[in-house]
Amino acid sequence: MNETAEVLRDFLLAFADDEHLMGQQHTEWIGVTPFLEEDLAFSSIGQDELGHAVLLYEIVCELDGVAPTDAAIDALAYSRGAEAYRSSAFTEYGTTDWAEALIRHWVYDMVEDYRWQLVSESTHPALASAAVRAQREEVYHRRHAAALMDSLIATPARPELERGLVVVLTLLPSLFAPVAGEDLLLAEGVISRSLATTAPDVITHIAEMFGEAELGQVPADGRTIRSPHFGPLMVRMREVLDLDTEAVW
Repeated sequence: MNETAEVLRDFLLAFADDEHLMGQQHTEWIGVTPFLEEDLAFSSIGQDELGHAVLLYEIVCELDGVAPTDAAIDALAYSRGAEAYRSSAFTEYGTTDWAEALIRHWVYDMVEDYRWQLVSESTHPALASAAVRAQREEVYHRRHAAALMDSLIATPARPELERGLVVVLTLLPSLFAPVAGEDLLLAEGVISRSLATTAPDVITHIAEMFGEAELGQVPADGRTIRSPHFGPLMVRMREVLDLDTEAVW
């Protein structure tokens, strides 16, 4: 595998791992959201994000010269060592606070829209094709999040949302963090620009809703450092798999 392919692999893993973990976080709200409609919505959105992760993991398998079978994708999703994941602290963070979960959903889908846009005309055909498919579903995710925010921001729930925003903004820089060597992907047209360049637009949109917002420094760790929340999340994600590691689930 040449250097560009290695960088592309890390880039795809970063995107796929975030989608996978965000999907997991959404599904953990099934049965415990404040009202039934959100049980259904978060479940549906979580399933979509998991499906998007699969699209990206399939491309990673192809780069690895491995057939993208269910077993191969599951191995990527669940069986790497922590150091091999490229997820962000934003998606690793586990919360039982509904306001935090809602704000994170709203912000994540804003960023995700830009993320798919920057590969929608990729010179890597499979990646461009995945973007087209994902973007069709993401329209509904953003519509759902925006409708909830619009309906709650002028109600007594606003202080809770503002408190949730403080937590989410602390985590947000990690979501914009690039993988090492991203310039190679830019040079070859695999991506149209760095996700980090969209941060000002995201912050402007958040400020339009809340009056003000600031973004901390985007980490330059190549997404190689896991947060303290990663381990407990992985335990929850692997709970069924670990019942019988030899079974095909």
